[in-house]
Amino acid sequence: MSARRRSAAATLLSIAVVGAALAGCSKKDDASSADAVQVNASDTACEVSKTTFAGGQVKLAVQNKGSKATEVYVYAAGDKIVTERENIGPGTKVEISAEIKPGSYEIACKPGMTGDGIRQKITVTGDSGQAKADTRLQDAVAAYHKYAQEQADATIPVVTQFAEAIKAGDIEKARSLFAPSRVGWERTEPVAESFGDVDPKTDTREDGLEPGQDWTGWHKLEKSLWADNAITDADKKLADQLVADLTDWQKKIPQAEITATSMANGAKELLDEVATGKVTGEEDRYSHTDLSDFAANVEGAKKAYDLLKPVAAEKDAELAKTLDGEFAAIQTLLAKYKQGDVYTSYDKVTEAERKTFADSVNALAEPLSKLAAAVVVS
Repeated sequence: MSARRRSAAATLLSIAVVGAALAGCSKKDDASSADAVQVNASDTACEVSKTTFAGGQVKLAVQNKGSKATEVYVYAAGDKIVTERENIGPGTKVEISAEIKPGSYEIACKPGMTGDGIRQKITVTGDSGQAKADTRLQDAVAAYHKYAQEQADATIPVVTQFAEAIKAGDIEKARSLFAPSRVGWERTEPVAESFGDVDPKTDTREDGLEPGQDWTGWHKLEKSLWADNAITDADKKLADQLVADLTDWQKKIPQAEITATSMANGAKELLDEVATGKVTGEEDRYSHTDLSDFAANVEGAKKAYDLLKPVAAEKDAELAKTLDGEFAAIQTLLAKYKQGDVYTSYDKVTEAERKTFADSVNALAEPLSKLAAAVVVS
């Protein structure tokens, strides 16, 4: 689920889950470069130190001066996400590295991590004259673009089977296909969210609906299958709509603007998704298939890291060593809860076990937040 659709309840839980990771970022962020764009976020304002600056590799030095956790987004036209950082706790400073092309954008601060945010218009001018990207990073971007397309392509046949089971009224078969139909999406969710219009139609939870928004997508069908234990005629239409919306996503992948820094930031975003939805049990609250989504998020984050690792390890060998270890640890932990192709139902996972998952997410999220800086071209 996109951070843009997160419930207030999940927000409060997420602050506790990711607090340690955020604290670990602060020391580094205090040393933000002087030329970074300063973003002071509060409960009522989003102050940007300069609204016109050169494009290329850009750093945003964000400080949350408010009483609520916040998010910061850079939006292109149509609310297309250029970069984002979630779960910025009160009093926390973070630095976001992103590659931004010349053009008109908006920086949005979202106190409470809900709504459209408090926005400031910015103008990014001609390239800053930075060196051309490392060819290894160009290869990594091309490989990740291919990976995103492969995940979308693999999703359509499974979600079509899921829809056909719903239209046939076969509740048990539809239940068995729910989690598999989401894997490709969850692995590449930041790419899907970057389009702006697809995610709200496919992956919004009921408590994340905007005023006047119709509830469509996976989670509406999830509620029917598990909470209501019934399939209505409206659900059958929604099943067809889900296939159509995801086919739209599949066709949009070639248009996705992917950079090395967006890959690195996207990997961190996937860990934020785990912290705010999967570990808390908020995401798949009816089916309790959260661990399947959790694993897919981690797999997607690791794919981005693996592609960027040759450059990251050269610039920061200790960071690469840490990330290798933390990815291995979290995947080993997840494997303990998998029987064949099916993960343990999350309602069977104890509070102590959930705490172990949260600790593992925190241990990975903190070093992963440094990956973007490790692949910035100097």
